[in-house]
Amino acid sequence: MTSTKQPSEGATDLLASAQAAVRTRFDAARRVLSFSEYLEAVQAEPRRYCRDAARYLLDAIRHYGEDSVERPWGNITRYRIFDLPFAESEGRKNERLVGHEEVQAELVRALHDFEREGQVNRLLLLHGPNGSAKSTMAACLIAGLEHFSTLAEGVAYRFSWIFPRGDGSTGGIGFSTVKSAAPGETFAHLPEERIDAKLPSEQREHPLLLLPLEERRTLLERMGIDSPPDLLWNGDLSHKNRQIFDALLTAYRGDLSRVLAHVQVERVFISRRYRTGAVTIGPQMAVDARERQITADRSLASLPASLSATTLFESYGELVDGAGGIIEFSDLLKRPLDAWKYLLTAIETGEIALPLTNMQLNSVLIASSNEMHLKAFQDHPEYHSFRGRLRPVRVPYLRNYAQEQGIYDAQIVPQLRVHVAPHATYVAALWAVLTRLRRARKERHDDSALGALGASLTPIEKADLYTLGRVPRRFDADEAKLLAREAGALYGEQAAAMDYEGLFGASPREMRGILHGAAGNDALTPEGVFAELDRFSRRDDYVFLKLEPDGDYHDARAAIGVVRRRWLERVDDELRSASGLIDESQYLGLFDQYVNHVSHAMKGERLRNPLTGDMEEPDAALMERVESILGVDKGEAFRGEIMGQVAAWALDHPGEEMDYGTVFEAHIDALEEAYFVERRDRIRSVAADVLRLASDDDSPIEDRATAEPAYKRLLELGYEDRSVREALSALMNAHYA
Repeated sequence: MTSTKQPSEGATDLLASAQAAVRTRFDAARRVLSFSEYLEAVQAEPRRYCRDAARYLLDAIRHYGEDSVERPWGNITRYRIFDLPFAESEGRKNERLVGHEEVQAELVRALHDFEREGQVNRLLLLHGPNGSAKSTMAACLIAGLEHFSTLAEGVAYRFSWIFPRGDGSTGGIGFSTVKSAAPGETFAHLPEERIDAKLPSEQREHPLLLLPLEERRTLLERMGIDSPPDLLWNGDLSHKNRQIFDALLTAYRGDLSRVLAHVQVERVFISRRYRTGAVTIGPQMAVDARERQITADRSLASLPASLSATTLFESYGELVDGAGGIIEFSDLLKRPLDAWKYLLTAIETGEIALPLTNMQLNSVLIASSNEMHLKAFQDHPEYHSFRGRLRPVRVPYLRNYAQEQGIYDAQIVPQLRVHVAPHATYVAALWAVLTRLRRARKERHDDSALGALGASLTPIEKADLYTLGRVPRRFDADEAKLLAREAGALYGEQAAAMDYEGLFGASPREMRGILHGAAGNDALTPEGVFAELDRFSRRDDYVFLKLEPDGDYHDARAAIGVVRRRWLERVDDELRSASGLIDESQYLGLFDQYVNHVSHAMKGERLRNPLTGDMEEPDAALMERVESILGVDKGEAFRGEIMGQVAAWALDHPGEEMDYGTVFEAHIDALEEAYFVERRDRIRSVAADVLRLASDDDSPIEDRATAEPAYKRLLELGYEDRSVREALSALMNAHYA
């Protein structure tokens, strides 16, 4: 029995409200226009409406803006589209691209070149090791296009042909049931029940292509479009749309306005899910575009007589679906060359040859490949035929362990659903980066001194230089300045195609498995990561694990010990800070006093005692004490060097407060170590007390007033009892035995 129950008054009101909201959004988005309405919009904002796929993508990148990102060698540009600022959920934001600002810049440069040249005449080939974020880059660009296409700034249109139902009288343009267009009339806004046939432009051709070439060029010139894209300056309709246009023009005896009355201009929204302007083509062996006849379709039997004798074909396939946006060829070079050889001609001519017609290409083509397949392709006899139509963009592994840790924290940790101890992802990221580094090549640097210094760096020193800009203390002042100033030159060291830093090493994919294995069903802790790394590094099925060690480089097992020592240093710092026995402000304050007294002493000036207010001579005992701690023999020369560095900082940072921790890092560390040595026994005692608190040990606690706040502070840092016990036990055995 069919229910006749009517919706409640509240449900009816809700439905009416939803209907009104949808209609309002529909009208505001101007989703359906007549050709004349569209032309008015073009003339109002010509720059926005006269874009090809490359300019559209570039405008999307410009829309989301850019940030200046600080790196040890200076500030570089990061494009916000790769951060997915438009993502509606945190889950999607975690899919953003981490790092790779240099690669972003290369992609944007390529799009600028396409804009200047007026056409996409290169295939962007992202190449690098497996798991280096090539697909993530393409995914971020596609996601950006999807969102951009919903905004007023990202408006884009295609057109369809509308053939309305007549009134049964004769005198139409074909059958008596088809209504012809009267002068000034448009069929664009007809209701669905009054339409007999609708033929969309499946290639999402630009509506301005409906204007004859000469008139189109005149319009572009009048609107002041500088260097219009070749698509609009020289382009033409597809074969199917040209047939329809010419047939109608003949039927209407050359009346263009009556032909355009059959045009309905519809807004396009980019969608990867629905394969509209965004398509990923896998390495399957299939043709990417095809044709099929449509005039045999009975649903189109009501086409006018002027078209009934014409054989119409429509194109379809991945290249058609991606028209107007991005087409990504995933692992392109895994396909046999003959399966994508057509792209060579397509890129050269801007057209794809189909069996019966040519299809105009209006997409940004992005392909990905690993280095193994690229090398095989380069050895192919026909490679040089393709080389001029490719724009290779190298995508190495990340070499900044802070960025690498950011990937794990954002994408892996939320999946684990267990306690994640402090530094667990840090140690994994640091080890991964150490496996990717290689010794600098002296011969690849114009500055021989820089090349020699770079070659002398150990992997951990190089990782710190790339990530923190930290220069090892063992270098003298001039060497340290050179390394700090030219760190970017080491990072961007010139290299051959198959010989660059970041080509080999542990990929994020392997690290995902390692972290999941280390987490088990209980917790993810540094010790668990070390155990998993030890098991993994004994395997022999990864290239980077089989490389011949170069000193400390390419030695994955030795890197575990290096990372473990770095972890224990961090735990030691946390314990010292949590105990309150060593306060950073103490030795920073001492060095501040030292610089102040040295400054006045070198000027022969007195200074005011902050306690008594009296003017006094600089404290010679204070200065000598600090110099003794720092192991300085020649105090006068050392003092002059210190004041020179202070003066240089003041010139480079006018109006800013002196950052002693950055400028005098080695000296501050030495003072900290001196403080630590004086309090070593107390810290060891506090560590033992905190271990008892975390273990529910009944043993007496020697200094509860210090241990309990320290224990609480460690818990605030993210530790739990288990991870406190693990960290402090390892620290006691290594540093306080």
